[in-house]
Amino acid sequence: MEGIRHPLEAPEPGAAVEVAEGVLWLRLPLPMALDHVNIYALDEGDGWTVIDTGLDGHKARAIWETLFSGPFGGRPVRRVVVTHHHPDHVGLAGWFQSQGAELLIPRTGWLYARMMTLDVQQTATAEQLAFWRGAGMDPQILAQRAVERPFNFADVVHPMPLGFTRLLEGDAVEMGGRQWRVRMGDGHAPEHATFWSESDDLVLGGDQFLPAISPNIGVYPTEPGADPLGDWITSCRRFAALADDRHFVLPGHKLPFTGLPLRLRQMEENHHSAIARLLDFLDTPQSAVACFPVLFRRTIGAGEYGLALGEAVAHLNHLLRHDQVRRSLDGEGTWLWERV
Repeated sequence: MEGIRHPLEAPEPGAAVEVAEGVLWLRLPLPMALDHVNIYALDEGDGWTVIDTGLDGHKARAIWETLFSGPFGGRPVRRVVVTHHHPDHVGLAGWFQSQGAELLIPRTGWLYARMMTLDVQQTATAEQLAFWRGAGMDPQILAQRAVERPFNFADVVHPMPLGFTRLLEGDAVEMGGRQWRVRMGDGHAPEHATFWSESDDLVLGGDQFLPAISPNIGVYPTEPGADPLGDWITSCRRFAALADDRHFVLPGHKLPFTGLPLRLRQMEENHHSAIARLLDFLDTPQSAVACFPVLFRRTIGAGEYGLALGEAVAHLNHLLRHDQVRRSLDGEGTWLWERV
């Protein structure tokens, strides 16, 4: 029967819920509106395999120490598997490696994570400022960002030593007494690993499969002409061929759920609806930031502003890729987008 169902309640920080035999669900806090990240630990007998890690920081490490002596029973983490390179998922991977754990991660994820931990900036770069100006960032916010220290990946991600084991599309990986098939998604992050158990109905979904909320699909100054929305829609359709209502999805945020086929359709349809609203709005030239009310239909706060900007550009780039809009640069260096 179709429908999204959540059979389990979330664990408290420092505690664990067994979601299946030998599979623990843990949570670490995040200092943002989305205030947690889900972690999964798979029992290997003499130790544990951990799926994703949370941000680096004293509070997170203290919670991990509680987990080591509590639900982990004093057995070590032998492997860390990272689904994608975003800080809340890779933040403590290097810390675990420094204690002897093996790191498994897609090559693209490792390259991005290591590159960005090494790229520390004291002020915003010219490329970042040009990108924000091009998106129509509020002049006061732009002026503030021009002088303040920007967020650096290394602020919340532990230094990553050399060496990792690459995860590839179609790989078979044994974890916690199960064989898992690796299936890659794109859009939220390039080469995002998901894991499908071949012995039961478990799916480790990371941020590729989330209930209730949509993963951020954003464009950044590193690749300003990218079309991650096109990648996301393609991934949703590819995963739809694998998904079944029997699958029990263990996501990177929110609650584990069943109803993956419906959720995949919802996530794709949400973006198609946003595109339709956006095209109606672009009868007159608009900046990316001017599109916020139409795309998100809610007030965007300061903490969400950067993510919203990247997602607005992603939708506009997608329309440009499909020749549905054109753009022109105004005298202030802002791109104005208009329906063709």
